[in-house]
Amino acid sequence: MATITLVQGDITRVSADAIVNAANSSLLGGGGVDGAIHRRGGPAILADCRKLRASHYGKGLATGKAVATTAGKLDARWVIHTVGPRHSHQEDRSTLLASCYRESLRVADELGARTVAFPAVSAGIYGWPIDDAARIAMATVRETPTAVDEVRFVLFDDATYQAFARHLC
Repeated sequence: MATITLVQGDITRVSADAIVNAANSSLLGGGGVDGAIHRRGGPAILADCRKLRASHYGKGLATGKAVATTAGKLDARWVIHTVGPRHSHQEDRSTLLASCYRESLRVADELGARTVAFPAVSAGIYGWPIDDAARIAMATVRETPTAVDEVRFVLFDDATYQAFARHLC
């Protein structure tokens, strides 16, 4: 079982074997965490994403799935892109959100990553209520068998950090 740690800060500034990107399905960059990772990581990440789109992911990456690219200029070996679901009041999409964490850990295991840094997937522009996002993230990481030694949640603001801290116990 991986050690889980919490850090308040900028995920593009952390050192880890793999940094998880809360990507959009196009894999071609966007806003929030996705845009920040592409900007700081540089053009090598986008080049790898374009190759993925030209091969296996012509229609983009499905929600709840994960795929890896180079990390470019980030202090990591890989970026694991995962597409979180948009929150809905009409439909329970929590299994898709949990899948983002499971699939990212599966990809990390395939790569041999020992440390993985996650953002709060879907808790930004995709509108997932932060306390529920934290509960799902923490429970899923705890319950997912992995060879990863440390899972680090890198949380941008104090409210997000506090929500994750409440579910750390």
